[in-house]
Amino acid sequence: MTEPDDALLPLDAVRPPASSKDTKGAPAPAPERPVARVVVDSPLPHLDRPFDYLVPDSMHETAEPGVRVRVRFAGKLIDGFLLERADESDHDGRLMPLERVVSPERVLTPEIAGLARAVADRYAGTLTDVLRLAVPPRHAKAEAEEPAKQDLPPTEPSRTASAWDAYPTGPSFLGALRDGRAPRAVWSALPGARGWAGATAEAVRATLDGGRGAVVVVPDGKDVALADGEFARVLGPDRHVALTADLGPAERYRRWLKVLRGQVRAVVGTRAAMFAPVADLGLVAIWDDGDDLHAERLAPYPHAREVLGLRAHRTGAAMLIGGYARTAEATQLVASGWARPIVAARTMIRGLAPRVRPAGEDAELAKDQAARQARLPSLAWRVLRHGLESGPVLVQVPRRGYLPALACRHCRTPARCSLPPTRRAALPPDADGGTAFQMPEAPAEAGHLCHGPLALRGGHAAPYCRWCGRVDADWRCASCGSPRLRAVVTGARRTAEELGRAFPSVQVRTSGRDGVLATVPAARALVVATPGAEPVAEGGYAAAVLLDGWALLGRADLRAGEEAVRRWMNAAALLRPGAELVVLADAALPAVQALLRWDPVTHAERELGDRAELGFPPAVRMATLTGVASAVRQMLDEVRLPPDAEVLGPVPVDEAGQERAMIRVRRSGGAALAAALKGASGVRAARKTPDVVKVSVDPLDLI
Repeated sequence: MTEPDDALLPLDAVRPPASSKDTKGAPAPAPERPVARVVVDSPLPHLDRPFDYLVPDSMHETAEPGVRVRVRFAGKLIDGFLLERADESDHDGRLMPLERVVSPERVLTPEIAGLARAVADRYAGTLTDVLRLAVPPRHAKAEAEEPAKQDLPPTEPSRTASAWDAYPTGPSFLGALRDGRAPRAVWSALPGARGWAGATAEAVRATLDGGRGAVVVVPDGKDVALADGEFARVLGPDRHVALTADLGPAERYRRWLKVLRGQVRAVVGTRAAMFAPVADLGLVAIWDDGDDLHAERLAPYPHAREVLGLRAHRTGAAMLIGGYARTAEATQLVASGWARPIVAARTMIRGLAPRVRPAGEDAELAKDQAARQARLPSLAWRVLRHGLESGPVLVQVPRRGYLPALACRHCRTPARCSLPPTRRAALPPDADGGTAFQMPEAPAEAGHLCHGPLALRGGHAAPYCRWCGRVDADWRCASCGSPRLRAVVTGARRTAEELGRAFPSVQVRTSGRDGVLATVPAARALVVATPGAEPVAEGGYAAAVLLDGWALLGRADLRAGEEAVRRWMNAAALLRPGAELVVLADAALPAVQALLRWDPVTHAERELGDRAELGFPPAVRMATLTGVASAVRQMLDEVRLPPDAEVLGPVPVDEAGQERAMIRVRRSGGAALAAALKGASGVRAARKTPDVVKVSVDPLDLI
């Protein structure tokens, strides 16, 4: 190992000089390329660089680039990946030898190593953090299994009609994939529950016919299951693998190894599949790129769309961004000329789209004056009854739970927790130096109240606080003293309960956080689902009602309108062609108009124009710093930002003293901004600054 720089490492990580005994006991170096460059598993940003180690002669055959190794670093044995072997080292001193090669399996390919480095640089993160996302944990038993020999017959050209024939540029897109070219497209899919999966499978087959591999990323396990079935039908058996987190560590690693070893060349999975080590990559595809499940929750918080875009650029692969709706980011790629749109003709769209009606139109309000205040106006009831005559009906509710928000029934003041907050008191360490125990929860100082929002878990339950979790059975309004409550927001479970009473002879099924249904039969039933959890109905839904549109459009979020269009269109696409759909929202709003006309492209272009005018992503690059107020301000004072950078804030984000600052630069200055933030984080880590500042580049949540 190269001796770490004392100015960069923490004091306890600096190694003492080597003794003569260490020199005498050094192993003989490998006869060729005796220097191994290793990335060590360290979270410290100022150590985000390879370190040189000596390859002992005994490890010459197994210490190949890409293998897992164990090395001694700062006095400890830690894991690492061997990036490359070299003849010489730039370090003048003695190199420490590799401790051992964990496995001869070369799990880190050069392509994935380069991609991980690019992702870390783009998101101001470290290579180690990205490699944790890219390479799954080792499972020795799965790794020791002999690869199964597969003699797969060559696929024959399909003679059936293609799903891409419905798009004017669809056949040329497939032809480019078969010819080994790299088309890049933003695809506005036609309505249909299974159409997108079949069309994506055809694009993957065209790529395989051209002698290259493919990676497809979808939001969740429900979509993986749907795509998995279509891939098996179109590609044939054993020609792809599905990668999801619920497979378990052994099965997931086994399937990942099949991809690494070249047994299969097509992968479909959730966001972790974006790093799948497919050889000769020819196509990367992402479905529904606006879904927040595509954004990684672990540092450095990369988005699957951006990672796949980097991968397509680096490997010369094609890219397909698909969805019923369109994001501003995808529209930016089309506007810049990086990608081309794939859109069906208007006549085709009108023939397949549902008939959308807003509940607040003037004609309906003239017939039913009570509809202005009713949660389910008469139009929605008529559509539900008519739809139940011929099949299942979908009811989308944007809020989960029972009654997630309450207010005083008399004065309408929001109901807040009237109990004192709790704290945990720690005992001093015992005489033996053991771990300190914790006392039970104790009330905080007198006079302080929790003030968290109250909610109900069921019809006969007492109100509880959503912050502290305790039951506030003796609640009284702080303004008028009334003990009576009313619902402000109605959740999916309460909606299902009310519909069950209104339609006593109809089965009511729910799909949401407590349990997601993948499919439902064609029998008449009411299906109440939260956005993203809508099951696929056999033959399509006969009708649908989208409740509480104000809850989606009224969110304090930069992407509120875009997200409402995406969630509504994803639900509407599950209906039969021409089926009735009622949306409870103002018809004059742009998002509602996009759904009425089934025109997500115009809405996305307008959204992109508005963001460019206001200076928000994707028209610009933006980063956020979140942490304790003093730490955020200190980092802002020390970081060397690009000359054109604008700092917004910092502003408080919660009642615990956390603040957030936003930094905005032109798109061309994104790399410089990420480098500056990473350097500042490294300086803070080297100083052992106790307060951590979370750095997020281009986050989804800005407001």
